[in-house]
Amino acid sequence: MFIGLESWTLARPEIFLAAAIGLLLVYGVLRGEAATPFISVVTSLALLATAVLLFMPYQEGTAFASLFVVDRLTVTMKVLVLVGAAVTILMSRGYFENAKAWRFEYPLLVALATLGMMLMISSNDLMSLYVGLELQSLALYVVAAFQRDTVRSTEAGVKYFVLGSVASGMLLFGASLIYGFCGGTAFVQISQALLGGKGAEIGVIVGLVFVVAGLAFKISAVPFHMWTPDVYEGAPTPVTALFAVSPKIAALSLTVSMLMGPFKPLFLQWQQIILMASILSMALGAFAALRQQNIKRLMAYSSIGNVGYVLLGLASGNEKGIESVVFYLSIYLVMTLGVFAVILLMQRRNVMVEGVDDLAGLGKTHPMLAFAMMLFMFSLAGIPPLAGFWGKLYIFIAALEARLFMPAVLGVLASVVASYYYLRIVKVMYFDEPTDALDYGSGFAVNRLVAFAAAILVAVFSLMPQPLSLIAAAAAKGLFQ
Repeated sequence: MFIGLESWTLARPEIFLAAAIGLLLVYGVLRGEAATPFISVVTSLALLATAVLLFMPYQEGTAFASLFVVDRLTVTMKVLVLVGAAVTILMSRGYFENAKAWRFEYPLLVALATLGMMLMISSNDLMSLYVGLELQSLALYVVAAFQRDTVRSTEAGVKYFVLGSVASGMLLFGASLIYGFCGGTAFVQISQALLGGKGAEIGVIVGLVFVVAGLAFKISAVPFHMWTPDVYEGAPTPVTALFAVSPKIAALSLTVSMLMGPFKPLFLQWQQIILMASILSMALGAFAALRQQNIKRLMAYSSIGNVGYVLLGLASGNEKGIESVVFYLSIYLVMTLGVFAVILLMQRRNVMVEGVDDLAGLGKTHPMLAFAMMLFMFSLAGIPPLAGFWGKLYIFIAALEARLFMPAVLGVLASVVASYYYLRIVKVMYFDEPTDALDYGSGFAVNRLVAFAAAILVAVFSLMPQPLSLIAAAAAKGLFQ
């Protein structure tokens, strides 16, 4: 099969990132651990350069015999994923140096996972979908257990690997059923088969259910969320920050592209599945976090709840719904990176602490940091006029336009319940007396910078949501042309 120049041009960002990873890997092997600081910085710059390449020049189309697609939605989601991965690498150095586990393999594994995420987002075939998914997953299994001498990290890696393997098997089984009944794996072939009447066959529906179940694991949607709290708590904190943003955004992007693309003819069938997952995720995320004392575990349930809101936008099945998904994910990226930047600063006598009560008195000891954390908590709670409020409002408006009245009401109620544990963190910071002040060294300067930058962005999005809304609208428009 001849592959034209256009295919290589459309995949230029991915090719650049793969080449950069290969060269940095060789450099790391030759130089050893002394190369770690250089490789971490250059890897982050390579990820940001890849994001720039997505627009130089901007092109749309399909490549490699329609296995790979580029459009406004995929480009927007890739930018979010790349920025999230680059920032988490920069945030990782202080933590791993403190734990004496800072090695050059870590940033390269994160970059490999990011390359897999980009392939997932641009996949236009069940085969390329699976290749991208596994490239991402295999690298993430390793980084979850990166602190090999720590029982918690090793346990988190094993849990993620075992449950992830089950999810991959479910996805493959579903894909095989869809291939058998539709006669092809390309999204275009599947769409044509469904429009031709294949959607009425029970085998296609069963296959779709298994594929959605496999993707639900990757986005931590209920009832496939069971790995999330344990892995978030056990994995190294920078890895938890990565899990909370880039892989989730990539998997949600793929879910949106697939269900609103080739499986749009089966909208009434998959809408029921997505609605149920959305309602259960919002409810679990609201109630299960109420009694959590570990802040990383609390953020795990928070992420499950946020996935529920995103799925509600997807279940709307209209352009406004997809626009609200892109808008919400953009704000979620900023809020979550800011929260984890603060969590990474929670250190006492060179020992990382993770309890909510460890934030006691932060408003007195570190007032600027406490103010940034308060902004993130209020925004996550959806308190107006902060950015998180606009994100949830857009999703609920899209749900109401689609006549999903009861799910929208349940979403509002879940958001009210979830506000309790977000506000509890603010109460601990400002009204509880500090038992022992937090301290952090010079290695954590990047984390302070990320926290304050994220707080500024949240404030900007709160006052001027329109520019971000226009970008989201342009990204969603491509699915409805």
